[in-house]
Amino acid sequence: MAHASKASATIDPKEAAHFGALAAEWWDPRGSSAMLHKLGPARLSYIRDQIDRHWGVDEHELKPLAGKRAADVGCGAGLIAEPLARLGAAVTGIDAAPENIAAARAHAAGQGLAIDYRAGGVEALDGRYDLVTCLEVVEHVADVDAFLGGLAGALAEDGLLILSTPNRTTLSKLALITIGEGTGQIPKGTHDWGKFLTPEELTARLGALGLDVTDTTGLGWSPTRGFQLTADTSLNYLLAAKRTGTC
Repeated sequence: MAHASKASATIDPKEAAHFGALAAEWWDPRGSSAMLHKLGPARLSYIRDQIDRHWGVDEHELKPLAGKRAADVGCGAGLIAEPLARLGAAVTGIDAAPENIAAARAHAAGQGLAIDYRAGGVEALDGRYDLVTCLEVVEHVADVDAFLGGLAGALAEDGLLILSTPNRTTLSKLALITIGEGTGQIPKGTHDWGKFLTPEELTARLGALGLDVTDTTGLGWSPTRGFQLTADTSLNYLLAAKRTGTC
């Protein structure tokens, strides 16, 4: 059964079904999406820092995205879309699983947030967005180049694209699959190590689409501090990109 409201060459139906089955627990920090909750503070810190750097915003500004359009692609139940809305953006959230979109709409309504949630692939985006975020998604799509092309096509001229994804290393295979999925900390079947992209591969693919990667930062794990931003990209990494030639 396909879990998309419209045909999409980028959606893998098995992946959509896998994540759709987790929808009811998405906002439970102790549930099947617990790892995403643990990743949250570091990811949001990176996003805020890149917003401030890209647009020259004061770090104390409460609504740095006021007047801007933002899209979170592969939004799940809204763990990133809601903070973007609180930062002032008009947010569109896209996910391949209708179950996730239903959970996202219900949670946003309970928070008094007006977010435009849509079930579908990257093709469900319309027009151009000042900020496009896509976190832990590119490793799950059916056609990476078509998917990245959709993200690039949705980015405004002075727009900012932020991606995060696991690196394809021995460490990521051990941590995310052997240990993470093997011990039940991550739902079994979440990752396919062969679909992970290295920073160099992702940077090259974005470059072919006319995007410059302006920052690459590792996302590591410490037994004492949990997930944190680091120079080490061997487990997971975030990157920021803009259109070639834009300031």
